[in-house]
Amino acid sequence: MWSCGKTRSHVCRESRAEDSGHSPTSCEENEKQEPSSPKQGDFSDPVYKEIAVANGTINRMNSDQLRAKCAELKLDTRGVKDVLKKRLKSYYKRQKLMHSAAANGNIDVYFDYICVVDYEATCEENNPPDYLHEIIEFPMVLIDTHTLEIVDSFQEYVKPVVNPQLSEFCVKLTGITQKTVDEAETFHQVLKRAVSWLQEKELGTKYKYTFLTDGSWDMGKFLHTQCKLSCIRYPLFARKWINIRKSYGNFYKVPRTQTKLICMLENLGMQYDGRPHCGLDDSCNIARIAIHMLKDGCELRVNECLHSGEPRSVPISAPIEGAPAPQTPKKRN
Repeated sequence: MWSCGKTRSHVCRESRAEDSGHSPTSCEENEKQEPSSPKQGDFSDPVYKEIAVANGTINRMNSDQLRAKCAELKLDTRGVKDVLKKRLKSYYKRQKLMHSAAANGNIDVYFDYICVVDYEATCEENNPPDYLHEIIEFPMVLIDTHTLEIVDSFQEYVKPVVNPQLSEFCVKLTGITQKTVDEAETFHQVLKRAVSWLQEKELGTKYKYTFLTDGSWDMGKFLHTQCKLSCIRYPLFARKWINIRKSYGNFYKVPRTQTKLICMLENLGMQYDGRPHCGLDDSCNIARIAIHMLKDGCELRVNECLHSGEPRSVPISAPIEGAPAPQTPKKRN
């Protein structure tokens, strides 16, 4: 499996107020939304009765029994009790439904690739209400949903224009130097190269894909604000995404306070790898969570979109569709 290397320069993300940050010590609120499996068919089908019986047995197991059963099935034995229960339930459900789907030729994967994005932006220790956050790190981590591996990554730094001088808080928080952003190119140039990277992967043309973020801010706040500042039309391919905090909370049935990045990792029996507030390292850790959820049987679906400049929830009844092929960014009039 490809492993994320550590960057030598680090950039910052704002300390997001009201539990809406990417920091391993802060948490964004996630809306409750029940997941559903597409094409599940009639729940009176005997296969669902078998699943219900298996779920009842799992619910009666203690932690040691759950780990023993996971080990027997060669599943990951890490995680808290509720995670282990969900893992086993998902395993049995997936096995039963896969056998049923295989008989009807219905096995499919929503997306061939999931692209994890976790921008870093300029910030102050106490951001004023009218503060304009500018993206200063643009990272992407690509997950192959068939092999369940990280297969590639993209990372570039961006020169801020409105607030070209990084705050002392930002420097202290992340270790970024002013020299790093001073030598970087503008957002328009970096976005063009990011689009080229996505195009080289044939995403949206040969392969189905979508974006995944840790919360609503990356697309709904940072990218939207940056495009306005750079007089660029908001890219169509970034209008819908997976908010992993919502997906995690719904799948493992945990409160939103347990959907912080560090909490998700710890509940899955993992530790943060790298340096917090480094966009590439954050993206890699988010990707690790996504892969773990896919292995546990989670059907990661698009659950948020940008509507009138604001992030909105996508209903679970919405049709499943991948992001459109990325196009070269266009200037706004």
